[in-house]
Amino acid sequence: MTKSTPPLVSGALPVLGHAAEFQRDRPGLVRRGFVEHGNVFALKLANQNVAVVIGPENQKKFFMETDGRLNIQEPYQFLKAMFGEVLFLAPHDEYLRQRPFVQELFKREKMLHYVDVMQEVVQAWLEGLGDSGEIELTSEIVTLVQEVAGNCFLGPEVHQTIGREFWDLYADLSQALDPLLPPNLPLPKFIKRDKAKARMSEILRPIIAERRQHPDLYDDFLQDIIMKDDKAGEKIDEELVRNLLLGLMFAGHETTAGQAAWTIILLLQNPDYLQLVLDEIEQVAPAGVHIDPKRMVQLDHIAWAVREVERLRPSTELLMRVVKEDIEFGDYLIPAGWLMQVAQEIGHKLPAYFEQPELFDPLRFAPDRAEDKQHRFGLFGFGGGMHKCTGMNFANNEMIIITALLFREFELELVTKDTQIERGLGASRPTETIIRYRRRKTAFAAPEVGALDGQAV
Repeated sequence: MTKSTPPLVSGALPVLGHAAEFQRDRPGLVRRGFVEHGNVFALKLANQNVAVVIGPENQKKFFMETDGRLNIQEPYQFLKAMFGEVLFLAPHDEYLRQRPFVQELFKREKMLHYVDVMQEVVQAWLEGLGDSGEIELTSEIVTLVQEVAGNCFLGPEVHQTIGREFWDLYADLSQALDPLLPPNLPLPKFIKRDKAKARMSEILRPIIAERRQHPDLYDDFLQDIIMKDDKAGEKIDEELVRNLLLGLMFAGHETTAGQAAWTIILLLQNPDYLQLVLDEIEQVAPAGVHIDPKRMVQLDHIAWAVREVERLRPSTELLMRVVKEDIEFGDYLIPAGWLMQVAQEIGHKLPAYFEQPELFDPLRFAPDRAEDKQHRFGLFGFGGGMHKCTGMNFANNEMIIITALLFREFELELVTKDTQIERGLGASRPTETIIRYRRRKTAFAAPEVGALDGQAV
């Protein structure tokens, strides 16, 4: 018996299908499809058929068939227009050639160095805030993670050389993230993207040239990637170096910023769990103590909170592939030429795997519950399979450091009570959120009830 294609979600319009709703409310559209049809269903985006698959076994097949019957490069042409053929945007053989370059940059000894740099950068930010005041958290965290990425990946000297202009140009790249439109249309947002990339390349070009002319003067992340040989003994060409740097620094702040801000917000919205975090900081990493690797692994409650934010507030709502050969998912056949997606916001909230899935409950990751261990592909905020994010540990360590140092230094209060998810075609972030802060008077003390405007913080 020939299997049929997946059932279509209700609400498709003539010609457009679900395209308008996909741009306006992707999670709502996918949620409706899940309610109507279960784990496998179809969307229509103009003339493009899309299969959405949900559930750990489907998610496993999605990731394991990538580079087989599913293609990862084709659906991300909008990223290729920004960064060229780098990593998963490159043909498979070229991806395999490049992958060791990046893996080398995230080895254990380098990660230890990055954690030290993270603490220096975050501490400098905290000292610059003064003793009390208010900040808009989301934009502050965006700038902070850019500072971390720049200091870690480029080094302090080069980071200072490129200046804020370089980072501000990333806003023009982000505005051009659009998976629906051909990325080379002569639209204003794509023209600005190309101008921004050209200017960023212009800033990096003399820095790379200097490093190649005087290799003995430098020993850092940037020099590693500039001078690295592949297995054939060939150095990376200058254009690829620039594209790798642009892509790595984009990934190093675009997705991390939202989840770092959400970690602070959700902890403040959940004071009982926040108290566990504060007690842990006081015990493991009180004021003045450097967070070395031994202390880092003891910050369990913060690490679980970061994991819970990955589950509840993933930076990317959908991961995409193009079907290269007909493939079966459940009772359905997905034909070649279809687009395929998995959806974190639904897949991360399946009651069969996560108890009371809508609640912020980091203790679900404690050893006695270990809900994330029920299935290897139950939680996939950083992707899965061969293409799982190489910088995952970097991002998680950064979020742990920001959380630990911020709460160690300040008593905090949410002024904005109803933060929402700001969804664009790029990474999701919290909407504008005002935080009131006051530097702790003692080396570290848990907050008192009523410390700020009659609230426990």
